[in-house]
Amino acid sequence: MTKKFDFIIIGSGIAGLTFALKAAEKGSVAIITKEKMIESNTRYAQGGIASVIDKEDSISFHYEDTLKAGAGLCHKNAVQIMAEKGPEMVKLLSEWGVNFDKTNSGSFELGREGGHSKHRIVHVHDFTGKAIQEALVERVKENSNIEIFEDYLGIDLITDHHRLKEKNKKSHTTCYGIYVLDKENKIHKFLSKVTLLGTGGMGKIYLHTTNPHIATGDGVAMAYRAGAAIGNLEFMQFHPTAFYHPSGIRFLVSETIRGFGAILRNTKGEAFMENYSPELKELSPRDIVARAIDSEMKKEGKPHVYLDLTHKNSDLTKEKFPLIYNTCLSYGIDITKDYIPVVPAAHYMCGGVVADLNGATNIKNLFASGEVAMSGVNGANRLASNSLLEGMVFSLTALNYVKENKILENTDFELSIPDWDDSGTFDEKEWVYISHDEKEINQIMWDYVGIVRKESRLERACNRLKLVNEEIETFYKKTKITRPLIELRNISQLSLLITRSARFREESRGLHYIVDYPQKSAAWLHDTIKINERTIKRSLDDDGFSNIN
Repeated sequence: MTKKFDFIIIGSGIAGLTFALKAAEKGSVAIITKEKMIESNTRYAQGGIASVIDKEDSISFHYEDTLKAGAGLCHKNAVQIMAEKGPEMVKLLSEWGVNFDKTNSGSFELGREGGHSKHRIVHVHDFTGKAIQEALVERVKENSNIEIFEDYLGIDLITDHHRLKEKNKKSHTTCYGIYVLDKENKIHKFLSKVTLLGTGGMGKIYLHTTNPHIATGDGVAMAYRAGAAIGNLEFMQFHPTAFYHPSGIRFLVSETIRGFGAILRNTKGEAFMENYSPELKELSPRDIVARAIDSEMKKEGKPHVYLDLTHKNSDLTKEKFPLIYNTCLSYGIDITKDYIPVVPAAHYMCGGVVADLNGATNIKNLFASGEVAMSGVNGANRLASNSLLEGMVFSLTALNYVKENKILENTDFELSIPDWDDSGTFDEKEWVYISHDEKEINQIMWDYVGIVRKESRLERACNRLKLVNEEIETFYKKTKITRPLIELRNISQLSLLITRSARFREESRGLHYIVDYPQKSAAWLHDTIKINERTIKRSLDDDGFSNIN
């Protein structure tokens, strides 16, 4: 099947759906999502969306808090744009049907999270992402100019490499759409004038993650194979507080709980954050809190620490955190009476496909927004509740760029694209052996490329991941494509890229902490860019691609 659309959006989180709703005013839109529309990383965002609302707050405060959390690697222009657009995005979401919590006087009820100097988190109890996802999905389904393709998984972006039937990677200059796999394992060709990646993150690379099972980094992997620049993959954010259960169950325990007054305690019952960050304590940025918890766990030889809410008003706790309260209760823990066992878990990738202030990548007509992108906003550590805001803002700047440059009017469909060629492949009976590679990758990444890193462990991880990657790639080229194989290939390639990026940066900064280089270094105030197996240093003043292509 060949389908043609003005816009193709890959992913159904806040970045993709925001773009879709506005793009539908200009042309035909296809949303391609690997499961049902409702399933995305956005859905699991509990905390809220950061925005300057209160008169005691200001754009400059939000800007400075973001820069401080980013540990010197944020792109200031991108942060300024995002902070300025915050109130407008909250208003837009309200117009789209998101009923944010209000005070008795009718104003937004504002929470505060780690790294924020003011109360500025607009929320819907402790399930903000779910409320946003449901509201946007409802509006998308009502729009006759948007066609939805659920249970369709992207295989590879279509570029000049396919059109010209060349192997020369320098020919990857334009994106013409994407090859996708449906749930019956049939491969289809989707052509477009504009393609937006909104595929979210890659938490499933790690053994422990707050992400849903769909977060296998598909967008970043596809973009890298197509010749896009990838940046700052060494900065994987580990959320400090994922619920711990011996069965392996993990779910996010929102940072707003610490903003509400929860205290972190070790298994002896001792509060410990004052020993690591005396000024901010539990409200320190996530990298500091995650390393503090990791340190306490190692000191005690325990698999978790605790969050203590028992000193707070029980009725108010239940009112503000109904999702967390009921979920914990289902595991026998009453958070108004019992400590919550928590452990850090892979949460958010601060790097991704390098995108400029317009969401554009170095591949013509390919845009990226949300967690899949490296917009420059997050630097070495994302400030809490900036993610939903970032996804909205840069989806809309991307669409504005498309309109201002008349891309739809000036672009024709490339009709010489061949169908997917799987000749010479066959159903491989050895999948049972290859499938074990995913567990090995997860364990390697958790043990060697996690919260605290060491040069010798990174080298060992690189050596083993390289062999696993080659093994999977060989299997991929001779085998009929399936969803598990596509995801395994993406996980394998990204794990190696993350590890190589971590080896490259010889300092500790933000989320990247390596014991061999425990201090920040002014010599490393730059982005780590990887493109076509090259590694490039890019100035933080460069919001484009002048030093990349």
